[in-house]
Amino acid sequence: MGGTEEGRLIETATRIFAELGYDGTSLQMIADAAGYDIGAVHGIAATKAELYRAVMRNADEVEEAALRDALAGFTPDLGGVIMLADAYLDFYVSHPQVLALWQHRWMGDAADLPDLEEIYTRPLSRDIADTVRGLVPPDVDPDYLIWSVVWCVYGFLTGGLVRSGPEQAPQRHTPSSAPCPHDDVAGFRAFLHTMLDHMFTPLP
Repeated sequence: MGGTEEGRLIETATRIFAELGYDGTSLQMIADAAGYDIGAVHGIAATKAELYRAVMRNADEVEEAALRDALAGFTPDLGGVIMLADAYLDFYVSHPQVLALWQHRWMGDAADLPDLEEIYTRPLSRDIADTVRGLVPPDVDPDYLIWSVVWCVYGFLTGGLVRSGPEQAPQRHTPSSAPCPHDDVAGFRAFLHTMLDHMFTPLP
């Protein structure tokens, strides 16, 4: 996509929206960052809302492709569930700008464009919940299970953690910072696996 004028504009808009949010961004700011005349921007997207929708649609297509590939290889057991969780974690580790876009929305950004979760988030989360529904114990709600993974991944990648050891410094990771250290991701991944293992173990 980046080789076309529209693709370069969407890449630039993605970066600016991820850094500043929709409400804190203007089309002129995006045009300046992309090195385009504002008239050229209007030729691609008539309004900021139209460009934002294109950015979110592109972000969803990339995430959808990654997780649909994981769903295609799903096995109906705990290993399959862990594989889905790993695919979700790996996607957001490698796509911090997409994480930032959704994080802004969670904080009320772009409130005048309220339908994007219904368009993009709900279909995939519903399909994943339906995929694992028959595997979870009776006392585990599959929707809460799926969103617990989402909440944990978002929280870890955006807020990090404060270690309890007296000599261990707090760790914080934000979408605009350097990539999350491999050892930290490995530790969180191990926790995520353990959490899912417990969630899929019926009570005695």
